[in-house]
Amino acid sequence: MKRTYVVVAALLTALVTSCTDDLTQTPISAATTETFYTQQTDFIQGINAVYASLKTYPDRLLNLSETRSDNLYAVSDGGVRDWEGINSFHKTIASNPYISEAWNTNFNGIYRANVVLDQLSQKGSLVTDATLRTRLEAEAKFLRAFMYFDLVRIFGKVPLVDRPVTAEEAKSISRSSVSDVYNLILSDLQFAITNLPETSATADRGRATKYAAKSTLALVYMTRSAPTYDIEGPGLGLNEWNLALAQLNDIINSGKYSLVSSYANIFSYTNEYNSEVVFDIQYTSGIVPVVGGTFPWLLVPDTWFQSNGKPTQGGLTIRPVASDLIARYTAKDVRKSFNILTGYTYNGVTENRSFFKKYVDVTKTPVNRLDWPINFIVSRYTDILMLKAECILKGATGSQADVDAIVNQVRTRAGLETISNVTLPQLYEERRLEFAAEGSRWHDLVRSGQITTIIPAWITQEDVQKQMQAFVKEYIIYPIPQAELDAQPGLYTQNTGY
Repeated sequence: MKRTYVVVAALLTALVTSCTDDLTQTPISAATTETFYTQQTDFIQGINAVYASLKTYPDRLLNLSETRSDNLYAVSDGGVRDWEGINSFHKTIASNPYISEAWNTNFNGIYRANVVLDQLSQKGSLVTDATLRTRLEAEAKFLRAFMYFDLVRIFGKVPLVDRPVTAEEAKSISRSSVSDVYNLILSDLQFAITNLPETSATADRGRATKYAAKSTLALVYMTRSAPTYDIEGPGLGLNEWNLALAQLNDIINSGKYSLVSSYANIFSYTNEYNSEVVFDIQYTSGIVPVVGGTFPWLLVPDTWFQSNGKPTQGGLTIRPVASDLIARYTAKDVRKSFNILTGYTYNGVTENRSFFKKYVDVTKTPVNRLDWPINFIVSRYTDILMLKAECILKGATGSQADVDAIVNQVRTRAGLETISNVTLPQLYEERRLEFAAEGSRWHDLVRSGQITTIIPAWITQEDVQKQMQAFVKEYIIYPIPQAELDAQPGLYTQNTGY
């Protein structure tokens, strides 16, 4: 689906206008909508515009999950950086641009999905291919569910909007309960699973499939089963591990995916469509307007690129990998050197701190720093297997031997010896090493039930500069962006703790 961003470029100005003072619901005027949707190809371009809303999703994972977690110790090294308040649990981050981006981009994408669904209901006969018409509806619902799940994990309660609304209507839509938002997510994903194809044609690579929807649904069930922590966050304390396991087993038993033998080859620029990829976000380079990615350099300091004779990218200064994480990798673990770089010299100055360089192939550095070509894997087969192991250890059907076999497949690929009787804490540690810099760590900690003990202990150990604030359970979710509170005073109440 690398062509998706090409066809939507001309659409974004026509379809979407900025409206930040009106709760960012970004209405499309009725006249524009009526004019645009007049033939089958318009609906295809409309759904492509929804996919385009995923462009910054990898950046969001790295900024709000990876940086928030115990994988990075990103305190200030001079100057104020947007990520510092995220990393250090500052209370006053409601105006942080990373948080605003998460709200705005997701709701803009949800609005685009709602427009497509609304137009399909009104003018579906224009899509003369009935199979295509059903697929487009399923894709729109998958994407809407995906973005609402992202919002729930970040903010907890959010406004529930399942149709196009005007700016004036948006001013009266309050936040819905997490349970109500999940109900829409579940309904959308179940429709998507029933109606999406099992595979995509080469020309449609990157579009959602049945198994992309199943992987998302499994994670939704697992997240709902997490503890509530007595906050209105993503966990509902439900016991849906067997429901999640059924989805994961369907993916595994499909025979369409398998482990890649080399860890590094999963992320190779020349192996993007490998057997691990269940769902990814597609990028390409060299197209005007720019449709590449920015996530590869997000955690990489600019001076490292300069030390390699490349232009600065935008990572600015270093976001150091936590010493605790580095210590968890053994000397035999091939993932350490692939994921992390320790030490380099620029202009005669040696930098000894470590950073994540997982997605960077310096030989592929584009002319435009906003135009990296590598795809971002949202769901990969290793994750499917390890989520299955987690479900079993949480009480779903399966055995200890099943868990050990899964973990040992992953460890063997990493060059490590096999182990037995894997426990839940061990599994989460294995996930930490495997998925470092993939943006899953914070969500793993929340789901594990251990976050309120692991993060405070980690701060005590890691915060040598004494710049981090105390962690409280309310920081499991983020504050509602201040701009949203100001847009219609009294409509939303700020999340507790901020």
